[in-house]
Amino acid sequence: MKAVLNKIFSVTLALLVLFSTVSFTVEKHFCGDVLVDMAMFSEAQKCVSDIQLSSIEKAQISKKNCCKDTVHFVKGQSEITIKNFDELKFIQQAFLASYIYSFINLFEGLPEQIIPHKDYSPPNLVADIQVLDQVFII
Repeated sequence: MKAVLNKIFSVTLALLVLFSTVSFTVEKHFCGDVLVDMAMFSEAQKCVSDIQLSSIEKAQISKKNCCKDTVHFVKGQSEITIKNFDELKFIQQAFLASYIYSFINLFEGLPEQIIPHKDYSPPNLVADIQVLDQVFII
């Protein structure tokens, strides 16, 4: 159980680092108030002639005849810092040490059960002596 939780925690932290460092852009091309194209990893399509629009949308576009592009850039972290225990302040070191100590002592293991007759093998029974001697416990 502990190994599984350790692996889940490790994978979660790795994914957190991966997603915090990813950057991407979202480009949108508007003709009037109508969104014509949206792209994440390539340029947004600029011309209207290739796109199949309804007659109402074409009329709205031809009336306004103004196109605009918007670019949203989501920037991830560019550098990740790793601090050693010695680089932390004294208060941070004391808090971290006490937290780890209390967390480790939070879970107490079960006492080892001692089975005194674990390696004892019973004698081979050739015949059931109680039945042979007609002695029964009542």
